[in-house]
Amino acid sequence: MSNLSVCIITLNEEHDLPRCLASVREIAGQLVVVDSGSVDRTREIAAAAGAEVWTEPFRGHVAQKQLALDKAHRDWVLCLDADEWLDEELHRAVADVTSSRPNGINGYLVQRRCRYLGRWLRYGPWSRELRLRLVRRSAARWAGIDPHDRLEAPAPLAQLPGFLCHDPYENLSEHVRKINEYTSLCAQTPGARSLFRLVSEPPLAFVKMYLLQRGFLDGFPGLVAAVLSSFYVFLLHAKRVEKRLLRP
Repeated sequence: MSNLSVCIITLNEEHDLPRCLASVREIAGQLVVVDSGSVDRTREIAAAAGAEVWTEPFRGHVAQKQLALDKAHRDWVLCLDADEWLDEELHRAVADVTSSRPNGINGYLVQRRCRYLGRWLRYGPWSRELRLRLVRRSAARWAGIDPHDRLEAPAPLAQLPGFLCHDPYENLSEHVRKINEYTSLCAQTPGARSLFRLVSEPPLAFVKMYLLQRGFLDGFPGLVAAVLSSFYVFLLHAKRVEKRLLRP
């Protein structure tokens, strides 16, 4: 019997979820899907794959993922987003770790690569992000400030070979919608509100991603990713300044 639980939170993920579930079906002893009210076939797809499906109001990214983690009961937990999936090498590595005897490691980092506008990015921060995703259940918890959650576990940690593949946006419209949603959430948290940061940080973000990190070598997707990353920074600071200006 597999010693691995796989935890996923969902909302209207019928397009991406089958690929995610298929990549872990052979190695998961428990599939946990916490859904926050999908109106498509997400829950039916998860149930058909053998997942334990829970419907819970959305509490925020950190709290919702912690809720899913709390429902896991195997020693090892793999935490995924519905738009992620394991490549073959990472699949084998996770299987090896979770089927072996305890080795003192509390968690494993994985490399996440992003497919954007139909192309695998080779440069910039989206090409090889290191994320902690495979953890001992007893040692792990979700932390961070919504919407930027992070999984935590105490040392010692190690890194697995292979890639966690990520397809975050169906199209540009969805990317822009998420930028608006996420910046609105981030603007609610304390942060510097200044016109200087509003003017200076967006172009610096573009130069870093497009030139210093060689995003220009990814062609059109690299250009769009850098521009919208810069726009994210601009909109976040603009919303913080707006809050100050509109304060009663």
